[in-house]
Amino acid sequence: MPANSKGKYRGPEEHLTPEQTLPLKFSYDVLGEKALERLNTLSPPAQPLILRKVPPIPEKPNQEYNASPDHGKADQTVIVPKRDLYILLRDNAGTDVVLGELWAEANRVPPWVNWDQVARGQDVFYRYGGPALTGLAFQSLLGGLGATRVVEVLARTGGFSTKVARHRLFETTQLVLQITQSLQSIQPGGAGHASALRVRLLHAAVRQKIMKLAQTRPDYYDVKKFGIPINDLDCIGTIGTFSALMIFRSLPRQGIYLTRQETADYIHLWRYVAYLMGTPTEFFETPEKARTIMEVLLLYEINPSDTSRILANNIIKCLMAQPPTYASKPFLEASSRWLNGNELCDGLGLGLYLVWTGERSK
Repeated sequence: MPANSKGKYRGPEEHLTPEQTLPLKFSYDVLGEKALERLNTLSPPAQPLILRKVPPIPEKPNQEYNASPDHGKADQTVIVPKRDLYILLRDNAGTDVVLGELWAEANRVPPWVNWDQVARGQDVFYRYGGPALTGLAFQSLLGGLGATRVVEVLARTGGFSTKVARHRLFETTQLVLQITQSLQSIQPGGAGHASALRVRLLHAAVRQKIMKLAQTRPDYYDVKKFGIPINDLDCIGTIGTFSALMIFRSLPRQGIYLTRQETADYIHLWRYVAYLMGTPTEFFETPEKARTIMEVLLLYEINPSDTSRILANNIIKCLMAQPPTYASKPFLEASSRWLNGNELCDGLGLGLYLVWTGERSK
């Protein structure tokens, strides 16, 4: 049973049950999707989104899963339109009711936001920048692939095929850096603020296209089994991996323990980011609530699948022998085990190496 911040054990009544989280798998950012529909009407994508049936998963984890056109011509991966949805939203918010509603919401600062605390939360990231980025790569992103439902969406967007995994990692890192760059960056009109809205609309585009295909081809994506793509529970988990997971798992496993004030400040920052992305914010009202929902998701959502194993190994492949560190595969897999533990990494099919010889354990 998980311990609370005072060392006492929290009872099960403080944690949601799987039955209680079920509605969150079928709720989502409705306003963001309505806004996307209006943007598509005002400025259609330059080319139609191409969708693809997911190719067969290789039998062995070390085989490459590559969501590329080579797997077929008739059905292909979701490709996000190359438009700047943020600019389109900004420029048309004054003439469209739905776009105006989203723009007003995004630029309206909730009464609970404390800018001094947000700024301190940004400072926390840079104070522990190296360990924070290590945790982001190996635990938040790679370890997060143990979430079976989430990887079913990723597999249909090509998000972590070997050809694009490195690019996706850089995009995620850039988003975090823009969010934490400065107070002005995360405030309305700043680069981090704009990036958060772009991600919100990107999520809406992916969700919409997968759902449209699932309506005509139920075998493409099982909505009943996996929930609405990029649903509220998934988005809560995403915010949690960038905040609570880093604070309560990643940094402590690297020997770093934040003060109570640092913890509260960092959670406050990401609660505001959740607001911008259309994610329920009540789960991040306090560090205790953030930790509780993190524990719920780790307990009930992490269950690696064959797809999880393929995508996790793709991340290892895209990072090994690359500048600036030119890290080897054993080093990357050992780093993953250090932060995620052997149980999860065994489930992800990552190598286990003998300490003294460096040989892969059978």
